[in-house]
Amino acid sequence: MSRSFLIIAFIVIGALGGWVSPVGAYREYFTPEQKAQLDKIQVVLIELLALTDKGGVDSGPLTSVVSRRLSEVGYTVVQDPSKAYDAVVRVKCEQRKTWEGTASSGGDNDLPDAPSRLWKGPACQLSYALGGMKIKWQKEVRTDFEDASAAALAAQAGEPGAFAMARLKDQLEKYEFPLILAAEWGHAERLLKLLDSSDSSLSRKVKIISLLGEMQADEALPKLKQILQDRDLAKQALVAMGNLGKEGIPLLVDIMNTSGMIDVQAAAAKGLGQLGGIHGDASVVLPLLARLQDPKTDWTVLTEVAWALGKIPDKRSIQPLYDLDKKLQALRDPDNQTLKRLKEAVFWAIKQCDTWDQYS
Repeated sequence: MSRSFLIIAFIVIGALGGWVSPVGAYREYFTPEQKAQLDKIQVVLIELLALTDKGGVDSGPLTSVVSRRLSEVGYTVVQDPSKAYDAVVRVKCEQRKTWEGTASSGGDNDLPDAPSRLWKGPACQLSYALGGMKIKWQKEVRTDFEDASAAALAAQAGEPGAFAMARLKDQLEKYEFPLILAAEWGHAERLLKLLDSSDSSLSRKVKIISLLGEMQADEALPKLKQILQDRDLAKQALVAMGNLGKEGIPLLVDIMNTSGMIDVQAAAAKGLGQLGGIHGDASVVLPLLARLQDPKTDWTVLTEVAWALGKIPDKRSIQPLYDLDKKLQALRDPDNQTLKRLKEAVFWAIKQCDTWDQYS
């Protein structure tokens, strides 16, 4: 196994140790009792509503897709509300979507799969309830057309409402909402089982690794050490996760200084800045300054080093940054985008570090 591959693998594996994640932070919204309920979810009740311009239509095909996909993750699905269940997954599919979001922007509302206030075309809005209370979790899938009538006519597909429901069914087949729900509920063991499955596609495995990182699922570490022997998967996972825990700082320093790959050096420098900033750990400053002052450091790496130093304001960084800025200002190459990005990073870092004591 090559050193470059091991570098990538360690970066991804270490990500589980210290990334402050959207999923992890969001679960702080729940009470201890609700978290206990989430952990025990096994039986899921599906409530699905299908609406076209002509009113309610048969929701069977859509319900079948949602049920099957949740079952693939290991959940037991029921459709009879008189039976015992642990959570309710609600899906509302419409030919012309009606807005049900609580806010137009901010937080999860800005994610690509969040309900869109502006979209008026065919869409399925997904939510869930726990213990009779609707949780602040909403996702949405949409067709690639907003006017179902025009799209059906162009496709010679007949009735627009049926055409819209068929296309939404296709979207529910592709959207990884079962994985996202499993992560939301803290069910890492279900994700790990799928990660180990030969039936899971590369894109699905990348999504699972990303979710496990967001969950800070320590139990995933042994499996990741095995699965990251796949070079393609390791590279994709690096893009998806790209962070290490505080205990990985020495390793990142070593990667930054010894890797033969420029992009890996830059990623390590970026990781040092993120971790130093998150944990308030100034031990990363001196290694970063050493690379900043090394005339052999590639500009791409220098850019990430500068950004990193700006995230950890320290008086020791001020003069070296000014010295580098002076050298860069003497270079005139307006078409060089790499140089432009480096100048921007150094300028920003100086602004952060030269006023650091105002914020301490």
